[in-house]
Amino acid sequence: MSARTRETGEMFGPRMTLFADVLALGVVTALACLPLITAPAALSTACALVRDTRDDKPVTARRYVALLRERLRPGDLVAGAVALAGALLFAADLALAGAGLPGARVFAVTAAVIGACAVIVGLRACARPESIGDWRAAARAAAGDSARDVGGSALVLLALAASVLCAWMMLPLAFLVPGPLVMALTAIDVRHVRMPHGETA
Repeated sequence: MSARTRETGEMFGPRMTLFADVLALGVVTALACLPLITAPAALSTACALVRDTRDDKPVTARRYVALLRERLRPGDLVAGAVALAGALLFAADLALAGAGLPGARVFAVTAAVIGACAVIVGLRACARPESIGDWRAAARAAAGDSARDVGGSALVLLALAASVLCAWMMLPLAFLVPGPLVMALTAIDVRHVRMPHGETA
């Protein structure tokens, strides 16, 4: 965003305006995620909208809906189906681990680690510009980013944990948290791109 100063009579500066826009973006993104199968496309579109603020493009619900309509192609729905199937499989694995089977504790820890890695790659893929047209390329790039940028991957987990905690503490916040989460994911991706090659933080 441009660093313009507050104009006469303007209640909030540009940074507060962006924050308000991100909260509004969180509401429309949460609604777009409700069918579940549309969640990857919804998050990816929101990340693209936040990334466009660097070019002074507006973050509005109308623009989000317009971009999302262009996005809902078969590839986006397949990505959503894969993510949903993975989540259901993870839940089933944890249910089996809780049934008291031999080696359940080791199995649960292993499943949790694999699930965390999958979530990191999936969320980072949503923040990648490639996700607009090629989910496979976005997933490959996100997997590489996750391995090279361990600090960024930890930030992704922290951002997700904070979002889940806020939604758990106050249910109405569940319709707002996608906005800050998307902003965090986009910032992490931009931060990694700007880092010198091979540097980690």
